[in-house]
Amino acid sequence: MFNVRPIAIFPAALALSLALAAVLPAAPAEPKPAEPAKPAEPAKPATAQPDASAQQPVANAKPEPLLVTVGKSLIIDSPLNIERLSIANDNLVDAVAINPKEVLVNGKAAGETSLIVWQKGGNRLVFELTVRPSMLRLEAVRQQIAREFPNADINVTFDNEAAFVRGTVKDVTSADRVQAIASTLGRVINLLNVQVPTEDPQILLRVRFADVDRNASQQLGMNLASSAFNMLSGLGTATPPISSTGASGYNLGEAVNIFFFRPDINLTAAITALQTKNLLQTLAEPNVLAVNGKQASFLAGGEFPYPVVQPSASGSSISITFKEYGIRLNFIPNITPRGTIRLQVAPEVSSLDFSHALTIQGLPVPGLSTRRVQTEVELDDKQSFAIAGLLDNETTDSFSKVPGIGSIPVLGNLFKTRNTTKSNTELLIIITPELVRPIPADQALPQLKFTEPFMPKNSEYPRQPGIDKTGPVPVHPPTPTVPLEELIQNQKQGQQAPPATQTVQIVPVPTGQPNVNTGVTPTPMTGQGSAAGQASGGPGGGGH
Repeated sequence: MFNVRPIAIFPAALALSLALAAVLPAAPAEPKPAEPAKPAEPAKPATAQPDASAQQPVANAKPEPLLVTVGKSLIIDSPLNIERLSIANDNLVDAVAINPKEVLVNGKAAGETSLIVWQKGGNRLVFELTVRPSMLRLEAVRQQIAREFPNADINVTFDNEAAFVRGTVKDVTSADRVQAIASTLGRVINLLNVQVPTEDPQILLRVRFADVDRNASQQLGMNLASSAFNMLSGLGTATPPISSTGASGYNLGEAVNIFFFRPDINLTAAITALQTKNLLQTLAEPNVLAVNGKQASFLAGGEFPYPVVQPSASGSSISITFKEYGIRLNFIPNITPRGTIRLQVAPEVSSLDFSHALTIQGLPVPGLSTRRVQTEVELDDKQSFAIAGLLDNETTDSFSKVPGIGSIPVLGNLFKTRNTTKSNTELLIIITPELVRPIPADQALPQLKFTEPFMPKNSEYPRQPGIDKTGPVPVHPPTPTVPLEELIQNQKQGQQAPPATQTVQIVPVPTGQPNVNTGVTPTPMTGQGSAAGQASGGPGGGGH
């Protein structure tokens, strides 16, 4: 028998005496007065009595459970003297014999271990000792969680060296904060549920490209040619000069040159006096919709092929690669805690430029005229930013004259050529984000105005039947909360990886000269139209 008492509790002396009396052997009776002698009885054979000291040691058949808290102590009382004791894991508890019949047990760390006490005479006491963590730390964690989330139903328990967190929070951020607080206890098992989140906000980005290119040039010059005196001669500064044969085959710089020919004196004159003005205006307003934090991309244009030299084992070969052009818009919106919209935006407008084309093995390859900007800005709903602007003025003046005669006053003007070119470019890019909601079912959809009517419908519009035929669909989630792990997994599945580098298509072509019909002029390429789900066409003329 044994007795366990916490160190902070002292039982009454009477209770202790009764407990000891129940387990200790009875004290020998006091001697009584001698009785009168009786007649001697016949002697009986002597019988051996069992000796108490010769009895076998007795051990507890079943270990007794003991519970102690970290930082606290308890005392084990033994009715017999204690000879020795043993602790399986002394990192959890300390066991000290403070007197022959008392053992002091101090909790050090949470866990389970065994305590064996050997009593005098060989008897053993076996205990299953459980050291539980201090409730002060657990209560402190509960108080911190209750302070941060006063209206949330969150419960924290500690068992088997792990903190179990249960309850319901409103979002993933709150769940992370609860887990961070509970992690002060050690390993955390997160069993929180999260309320089903509302729909993410959606942002419509409108971009306005305004581009005006103006070009004005003026050219003045004269060429003279004569075959008089049986001599072929020509004089002038215009480019290219005219032919001096006086017959057919005159090569004129411009079709509107002023041309004079006197056959009687074999004199030919061509005056170049031209003034040109060019105007190019571009206004593009792409818009695209994206969910908060997700990337959106828009392209309206096409792809044009250009040759690329590819190395090979036999030398090199020419392949065809396609490059996109047109109106492109890429952006990523993020709604900040301040309620503003932070945008990573990269608008671009490009068109084919045949004035800077190259010819490779008879194949014309056009250049690209591009307007591109990439930046990151922050603004409120429906506010606008002019993220880029350009004002470019350029003047080119080219002057040439015939030496000597070109310096004569008045007459020397006939032997001078002047080319003056002035250009002006103005560019402005404006962006406007706007928070939008889906169009209700009972409102009209946006429509385009077509200049020509289409053919009448031949059949009903091919589509999936609506809920008026299929029945209603659930408009509320089946459960108000979901496990945290399930919500995080669904969010990861909804995230799409950003588009990789543009994949080009390589088509091998023969390296020899192509068979071209004589007298047929190839038409300039207009590209391979593509809109990838967007409106086709755009600057530079995408194919249809």
